[in-house]
Amino acid sequence: MARGFKSSSGGMLQWLGLAAIIVIADQFTKVLIVGFYHLGDSTAVTSFFNVVRMHNSGAAFSFLAGGSGWQRWFFTVIGLLAATLILWMLKSHAGQKLFAFALSCILGGAMGNVIDRLMYGYVVDFLDFHWHNWHFPAFNVADSAITVGAACLILDELLRVRRAR
Repeated sequence: MARGFKSSSGGMLQWLGLAAIIVIADQFTKVLIVGFYHLGDSTAVTSFFNVVRMHNSGAAFSFLAGGSGWQRWFFTVIGLLAATLILWMLKSHAGQKLFAFALSCILGGAMGNVIDRLMYGYVVDFLDFHWHNWHFPAFNVADSAITVGAACLILDELLRVRRAR
């Protein structure tokens, strides 16, 4: 069963708008963190959550963060290529609501982190969840949007397979 095709600009515009809202929210929160926190500063909010300022020159979970700087441009290019592919897919599938929602979340998150890499040379992370001595790696709004988008892509595929039965 093929995904529905809707190429009207009106359908795509709503998804681009969602991606833009994610980029704006992501960059706004990062401007606040950069403006009020120095690298490594932390504020305890609850017993399991801190606001921190961390810099990630790598990818998810600081993958390749120890590189000599080449990873900045590598991950920037990967983000831009992903955005190009997502835009093409959104144009073709704007009428598929869950699928397009997922793509828009990933697009907004990817572009938020690409902006960081271009502006700072690293991604600003600030959400720190922990329990006793365990810390989940710090992340940001863009990372959250990418995660929500990925989960929605999985759900969309599961629903598509279920409908095909």
